[in-house]
Amino acid sequence: MKIVYDIEPTRPLPEQEREDRWILNFGPQHPATHTTLRLVLELDGERVVGCTPDIGFLHSGFEKLGEHLSYNQYVVVTDRMNYISPMANNIAWHMACEKLFGLEITPRCKAIRTICAELARIQDHLLCVGTAALDLGALTAFIYGFNEREIIYDLFEHLCGARFTVSYTRVGGLMYDLPEGWTDRLRKFIREQLPRALDDLESLLTRNRIFIERTRGLGFISHDEAINWSLTGPVARASGVRWDLRKDEPYLCYADDWDGRGAPAVKFKVPIAKGGDAYCRYLVRLEEMRQAAAIIDQVIDMLPDGPINVAADEKVILPDKREVYFSIEGLIAHFEKIMTNRGLRPPLGAAYAANETANGELGFYIVSDGTGCAYRARCRPPSFINYQVFPKLIVGHQLSDVVAVLGSLNIIAAELDR
Repeated sequence: MKIVYDIEPTRPLPEQEREDRWILNFGPQHPATHTTLRLVLELDGERVVGCTPDIGFLHSGFEKLGEHLSYNQYVVVTDRMNYISPMANNIAWHMACEKLFGLEITPRCKAIRTICAELARIQDHLLCVGTAALDLGALTAFIYGFNEREIIYDLFEHLCGARFTVSYTRVGGLMYDLPEGWTDRLRKFIREQLPRALDDLESLLTRNRIFIERTRGLGFISHDEAINWSLTGPVARASGVRWDLRKDEPYLCYADDWDGRGAPAVKFKVPIAKGGDAYCRYLVRLEEMRQAAAIIDQVIDMLPDGPINVAADEKVILPDKREVYFSIEGLIAHFEKIMTNRGLRPPLGAAYAANETANGELGFYIVSDGTGCAYRARCRPPSFINYQVFPKLIVGHQLSDVVAVLGSLNIIAAELDR
């Protein structure tokens, strides 16, 4: 996909003292922010001449909790970061843990994690596209997108027993293997239900005159500016930045020989646009959902057999329940993993690993002091990075454009927590 057209970027108004300038608090309880974020807008009439983003409304202390929870316990906290696609957070966190521990997960685990990561991408983009339209008054598009998100919730519930806070991954593996009949439900969703929903969304919005006029030319950021602001994901790719961790720093099934037997990397295209505005960000997300479906379709067909967890001699996975119930060795191994004075003990050192999630690069930096908890757990959340550029995008636009530009960035406030 190549979208190119000329946009005259809106320039900030010259600074001047005007008696009619006033301050408007947009959020944190505004219906178009969908969450607890706040914008302090300076207005000249209805034109925005200044904007100060304010992030401090959750106070969850997500990073600090990483110093007090074990490497498996902390996965429940990652669910609550980007809660629109929590499965992607689980995978990113435990990839960093496994890099710290020096573990290589099994081919089947890699394949299942790849499927779950792409389902999470679709899940996130469906809501982003739907709410971006909803904020502009298009209710039907939101309903079309949300119907398919419910199917993904059903798939995750069937997979691990939870719809919202899944906590599915573990250091060295997964909570459960795929249940019987799950791949059949997934195939039906990918091949029949999702394509129809995406076609409906495209027919409703892509050539809709009102939607185009409310998004095209708004929130413009150039290629170089996107790089300088460290933007990633659809926000950067809509400005022509050719960067996707799945291609540039491949992992899981995105890398060649991911199964250790010469299996090729999954084939997909990275959508790039050059308009750099809210409309292009919508187009990129729409195409990314189609590419994610193609990735899942490929992985299902080459899903390997075998265990989902690393070998028992790695001493990071709980033993099978039959061993715990019927052998003293299994019982001892189980207690050694869960006792507070034992547990998992990584080597001294530090590790950083990142995934290409729906909003961009989600990375975790972990420092280990050899104990059962991280000495420091630092998160690189894409929403936090993307949110910083909002004042540049909105200054010079009308107040009514705030919701359109904000929706195109897909800011999740829980990722802003510091």
